[in-house]
Amino acid sequence: METNPYFQTRGVVIYPGDLTLQDWPERAARAGLTTVALHDGSEPSKVATFLRTEAGQRFLDDCGRLGLQVEFELHAMLELLPRRLFDANPELFRQNEVGEHTPDANLCVHSPRALEIVAENTVALSQELRSTTGRYFLWGDDGRGWCRCSACRGLSDSDQSLLLTNRLLDALRTVDSRATIAHLAYLNTLWPPKQIRPKPGVFLEYAPIRRRYNIPYAQQVGADIVEPLTALDANLEWFGQEGAQALEYWLDVSRFSGWKRLTTRLPWNREVFQADLDAYGGRGVRHITTFAAHIDADYVAYFGEPPLPEYGALLRDWPLLSG
Repeated sequence: METNPYFQTRGVVIYPGDLTLQDWPERAARAGLTTVALHDGSEPSKVATFLRTEAGQRFLDDCGRLGLQVEFELHAMLELLPRRLFDANPELFRQNEVGEHTPDANLCVHSPRALEIVAENTVALSQELRSTTGRYFLWGDDGRGWCRCSACRGLSDSDQSLLLTNRLLDALRTVDSRATIAHLAYLNTLWPPKQIRPKPGVFLEYAPIRRRYNIPYAQQVGADIVEPLTALDANLEWFGQEGAQALEYWLDVSRFSGWKRLTTRLPWNREVFQADLDAYGGRGVRHITTFAAHIDADYVAYFGEPPLPEYGALLRDWPLLSG
């Protein structure tokens, strides 16, 4: 058996509500995983509130006892730049395609005051949601647009996202000297930036949510493929391999069930998963995690055990079991 696994991060991303399955940490540890991350839509404060509960403290204590790392993967902009500021200060917020400021998503990345507010709130949030690894995941609004003002419109959504991420890294390093932060390549930021370069300490997180899961990712080629594996190659060329993480959906009940509960059993495919590990590992990606949302006590009672042990074993033993 592999004693020094190639994949350094072997993780899952779940919602606090999934911890109705109270032995989630024990299951993750038995599967040989290293990391459990919490996620909750676009409201990080909900995660912080959960961690202050008895169940939240039990989760943290269990992870510590079992040697599991705890991270937080969050669409954070709605709270890092509170929408209540819009009426008095619309200039903090993005302009849409017709030149109107709107609080619907993200911010104007050329507003110094907006960046100051976001940095201040990032510091405060990191005190409540302290990553045990020093890796932070503070994403823009979920698949939403960025700014189209005269200063911003020459930058792609990916460039604007990275410009902000570089600023957040500076803020995090004032309170956590080892902090690193993810640039999320996802939906409208799937393709890499063209102008803004990542600061040292910014790593790639690649999340191909619109790929197919009935065939290996590497086989998904053609003009009709909206998220080809070449997007990962382009990102790795821009960001490098250091710290690069794939954020996948192999165990994401929420995705396969249309973000509803108890409608679909996971369509787990060992062969596809193993081929996908070959694709990622062969490109030098050494950090792998997957959404495992909606695997909770009700899911196990209704559909039976999820394939967590096989997921963990294949990750731990790659490439010994490859091919």
